Amino acid sequence: MTDAGRSAVRRVQEWVASLRLQTRVALLVALGVGLAVTLTSVAAYVTVRNQLHHQRDEQLIARAQAAVESSFSSPARLANIPSVALGAGDVRIAIVSDDGSFFNADRPPPANTIEIEVARGLRPATIFSDRVDGETFRVVAVPGGDGLALVLAQSMSAVEKTLDRLGLVLLLVGAVGVAVAAWAGALIARTGLRPVRRLTEAAEHVAETQRLDPIEVTGTDEIARLTVAFNAMLAALDASRDRQRALVADAGHELRTPLTSLRTNLDLLAQSDRSGGLSADDRADLLRDVRAQVLELSALVGDLVELARDEPPAPAQEPVDLAEIVSRAVDRVQRRAPGVLFHTETEPYVVDGDAALLERAVTNLLDNAAKWSPPGGTVWTRVKDGVLQVRDEGPGIAPEDLPRIFDRFYRSPEARTLPGSGLGLAIVAHAVEGHGGTVWATPASGGGTIFSVRLPRSARAGTEQVPETAAEGSSGSLGQVSGSSQAADTPF
Repeated sequence: MTDAGRSAVRRVQEWVASLRLQTRVALLVALGVGLAVTLTSVAAYVTVRNQLHHQRDEQLIARAQAAVESSFSSPARLANIPSVALGAGDVRIAIVSDDGSFFNADRPPPANTIEIEVARGLRPATIFSDRVDGETFRVVAVPGGDGLALVLAQSMSAVEKTLDRLGLVLLLVGAVGVAVAAWAGALIARTGLRPVRRLTEAAEHVAETQRLDPIEVTGTDEIARLTVAFNAMLAALDASRDRQRALVADAGHELRTPLTSLRTNLDLLAQSDRSGGLSADDRADLLRDVRAQVLELSALVGDLVELARDEPPAPAQEPVDLAEIVSRAVDRVQRRAPGVLFHTETEPYVVDGDAALLERAVTNLLDNAAKWSPPGGTVWTRVKDGVLQVRDEGPGIAPEDLPRIFDRFYRSPEARTLPGSGLGLAIVAHAVEGHGGTVWATPASGGGTIFSVRLPRSARAGTEQVPETAAEGSSGSLGQVSGSSQAADTPF
């Protein structure tokens, strides 16, 4: 294709792309119907044309054969018989001899080579087209014997007029058909695209008003499925916006408390310096309080940054032993909660993920269990059959609170008197789900709560070696009691 042709095709494509979808559908329907009508009309025209020509030729040959086989014995007598008497009133008749002369003067066509060869017996009955007096004739030459040939010539104007009328009718019918098809296509497009138009108006309404109202679903076709999907998207957007608003509101509330306390302590410190200062012990206590508030504020900001992302984290995909992660987390939490005993039972279980992120999730579970366990109580931890379980000996979680304990900033009425931001378990769920796992909580028999985490086993668990520290510290089914000299059966 030349550059000019490609440029023309590109301009046509751009023009079509600029049209409304409804207009494009109507044009497509009109084009399809027009193509079908054109093919049908051409096929009908060619079929009728061939059939008319074939019938005319057969009739012309039959007339000539009947005339030759008639009872007239003299060519001169045959030549003097009117054409009507031969059933050939619409033809011209001539008798040609083998020397090219004629026996009659019924305005015969001039003898040509074909007619002379038929008269000499060199050709059988032959039909061909010829022009006489500026008019096209269909001519048949039939051997008559004795060096003669009977020639019949029929004008083609009648057949051509019939074909012209047929072509005009087919053209008009095709044009009307295309127009009706275009109108029907526009009607069908307008009706069929009405749900799409509703979706478009709904999207524009959402953009203008920020209202995420669902659209009514009618029918069960693809457009209805699209509407259902659009409504699901609106519901997800609405839920995401609600979570964002709740996050902002709760974050403002949670940040306000340590900031207020921190500002109060700093103001108190400044006033005391102006009025003579505090004692060394009071000043140390105040600074410790300020430092604790700064640490609490830093942890809260880190948690908010971690949870502010809508998408799940992309953990590093490396094989890690869950038993080793639990062991490190228990050691860390035990130092922060010396009044609680920790009973740990693990077995090797290799997963793909980020060791730091998983350790933070396990640490949050242990911190939560230690916070709720009474002084001298035990936090039970085990890894068995690919499931990590942490049980505390606290008062348990009310059934109405269980579905919400992994929500951001959610704190039960009992927990609001204790330190914390309500983000620890949300971070656990965030990390576990980011690794393709699940986390849930169930009441424990005898009191307390069991938190369970299931993570998918590493696909390379059979080929990767378990880290030596994990293999040494958690091989088989080991019972490790931290802060207690007595081992006990795990109460799961």
